[in-house]
Amino acid sequence: MAAVEPEKKVEEEEQAVKGGELLFCGATAWDAVGRRKGLEGNLISPTRLRPLIGINISFVASGCTSCHCVALDVDGRCYTWGRNEKGQLGHGDKIQRDRPTVVSGLSKHKVITAGAGRSHTVVVTEDGDSLGFGWNKHGQLGTGSAKNEVELSPVRCHVSDVSNTACGADFTVWLTSVEGASIVTAGLPQYGQLGHGTDNEYNTKDSSVRLAYEAQPRPRAVASLAGETIVKVACGTNHTVAVDKNGYVYTWGFGGYGRLGHREQKDEWVPRRVDVFTRHNVLPPDAVVSAGSVNSACTAGGGQLYMWGKIKNTGDDWMYPKPLMDLSGWHLRCMDSGGMHHFVGADRSCISWGHAQSGELGYGPEGQKSSAVPKKVDILEGMHVISVASGFAHSMVVVDRTNVDDRLEQLDVYDGKASFEANEEPQNNTLALKKAKKGAENSKKRKNSKDLPESEEDGESSDDASDEDEGKLNGQAENKRKQNARGRGKSIGKSSGDKKGSGRGRGRPSSAKKSSESTPAKSGKRGRPRKS
Repeated sequence: MAAVEPEKKVEEEEQAVKGGELLFCGATAWDAVGRRKGLEGNLISPTRLRPLIGINISFVASGCTSCHCVALDVDGRCYTWGRNEKGQLGHGDKIQRDRPTVVSGLSKHKVITAGAGRSHTVVVTEDGDSLGFGWNKHGQLGTGSAKNEVELSPVRCHVSDVSNTACGADFTVWLTSVEGASIVTAGLPQYGQLGHGTDNEYNTKDSSVRLAYEAQPRPRAVASLAGETIVKVACGTNHTVAVDKNGYVYTWGFGGYGRLGHREQKDEWVPRRVDVFTRHNVLPPDAVVSAGSVNSACTAGGGQLYMWGKIKNTGDDWMYPKPLMDLSGWHLRCMDSGGMHHFVGADRSCISWGHAQSGELGYGPEGQKSSAVPKKVDILEGMHVISVASGFAHSMVVVDRTNVDDRLEQLDVYDGKASFEANEEPQNNTLALKKAKKGAENSKKRKNSKDLPESEEDGESSDDASDEDEGKLNGQAENKRKQNARGRGKSIGKSSGDKKGSGRGRGRPSSAKKSSESTPAKSGKRGRPRKS
């Protein structure tokens, strides 16, 4: 007995220090991110959040389509903040929060892990229960019913013995210890991402060609994996990556850009094994798995990171898993993929790369905005990373405070607005929203097709009425004003979508004005000289 007690003590000490300081970088204009360019308030360096200073955060979650954040502390409390138009923060309202706030509806539970979708959140408790909140139009909360489109407070999911969860844009995956049902899914089946062999497509009316997809609100086991024990899972916008206990990798769902790794772009409605990770290259037990909006990644033998799908904005897509040689030799402990960027915790470094516009790579004011190759986040060099999460245009990193307290003190601190301050502006702009309604729709469609890459690439619409509302609130009144000034309502839509034509033609004053205003929107060219 005497020999066992010291071991227990060591284990308890390790568990006691598993939490750390949460650092955030990226966009903070939650109501506008992804909907318009030139946002203010981006945090371009890893920044401390004042409400979480001194709190031991053990886990963070977001998603490649998420504009909200989830953080769990070592005592099982759940903090959420960000966009909240569908109640995805779980506070019983739709008020946006800039500051991390404890979800009081989970106070009786000890939350151990969580997942975040486009507009919903799912958590797992120490007892193996799962609760969800937010948008439920497609049944993604797994409550057994999609009658309530929005759940503002946590509701119980119809699954048991849950060990982990992951969320795509509008669907959810749970891992359970139930024999023959180790992986369970619910939500939108549009591209086969639920793995049940169908996309549940139907015509909305007998005389209509408009298609819809039947919601699946009752969590259902993936039948073709009934004989396997799934131990890891990650979700992209509309695809799923899973690993079984033998180290085999399965992917299914939307196949565009080769993100499923099967050397073709066909959608897969049932799990299909990735042939690269068979025979002598199965995944080890400590493998890391990640899925972004248009790509997938995992670590295989020797800790080598493999990626496939759309890796860069330029160049060929990787139709099957290939080793990312830039990270050869690194020991990756954690990784997450956002809209088009990636964050990794490896050894005593933090590494990021990808296409970014809001500072989500954390390179700081002197660093470049985007990077095609993995680069260290210099300000975090020498720190031990516990957990990482990447959202649509933001990143979170949890670092161990051991021996780095003095360095943490040197980092910036972000306060954010109180919830009532954050909600003030949309209420005051209700009148402007109504007036701008007519001129907003065409402009919004063009804007979303450029600013939301995954929505365009997957051919999906957000089905989110609040997206329209925000588009009308943010800058659409100005479009209406320009339209009235010119007196040509139809041509204004055309010129706003055709940037090549603006500034040419017959020297109309309003076109020249449009040209000068559209120049900052080409933010992709900003910062390029710095790359040298």
